[in-house]
Amino acid sequence: MKKLLLVTFSALLGASSAFAADQARSIMDKADARDDGASMVSTMQMTLIDKNNKQRIRQMRTFSKDVDANTEHKTIFFLSPSDVKNTSFLTYDYSGDDKDDDQWMYLPALKKTKRIPASDKDAAFMGSDFSYSDMTDKELDDYSYKLLGESTIKRAQGEEQVWKIEALPVNQDVIDETGYTKSVLYVRKDNYVLTRAKFYLKKASRIKYMDVRKMEEIDGIWVAMQTTMTTKQGSQTLHKTILTNSAVTVNTAIDDDMFTIRAIEKGL
Repeated sequence: MKKLLLVTFSALLGASSAFAADQARSIMDKADARDDGASMVSTMQMTLIDKNNKQRIRQMRTFSKDVDANTEHKTIFFLSPSDVKNTSFLTYDYSGDDKDDDQWMYLPALKKTKRIPASDKDAAFMGSDFSYSDMTDKELDDYSYKLLGESTIKRAQGEEQVWKIEALPVNQDVIDETGYTKSVLYVRKDNYVLTRAKFYLKKASRIKYMDVRKMEEIDGIWVAMQTTMTTKQGSQTLHKTILTNSAVTVNTAIDDDMFTIRAIEKGL
């Protein structure tokens, strides 16, 4: 009888786990399918804060455009300060196929455009807490998902009801490219926007905490206006990055020439 009860309990547990996985994947599918606009232009400020609370501020101009259902192009131009001025970054973000995303960085000091190989995409982007892999959308099929539960995030502007979802890479290649062994994602119930995340790094037992502090609906599109990424080791904060958006426009016409190597070498 005890063996029968154990077998029954095990079967129920397996069914429950499968249901949680199906629920989580359904939520992530809806988050991925969320309308984020056909194009976007913004002015962005990147604030870098070290462990001694010393700050460095960088100004950028960003452009993004959906080329088709599976391809998005993004360009970032660094405007200031002088040590990064005219540095530019170009991404071709592919989804729904096995093609790796393409990324290039123009370095004005060398007057050279460098292609970012897949082996370097877990590296820090321009000294920030965001990696090169963070600059592109993740492939849903690269992860297995589990619904951990529901939660409430308290903000100054009100409460956010969220789903809490665990995302595990399906293989070592995904871990090597992103640098993350596991992620815990918080997806808002009202608009399916990823509002908070916890990323477990494969290096040095560090954890990165992403948080969308401010979000606005612009012409029907939800836009993250201020996002922080904080790297910690235990309770110690090692570094923090704040990205603040302003002058955001969505669904505006952008010439395809903006998303070329020639464009990032020419600059704004």
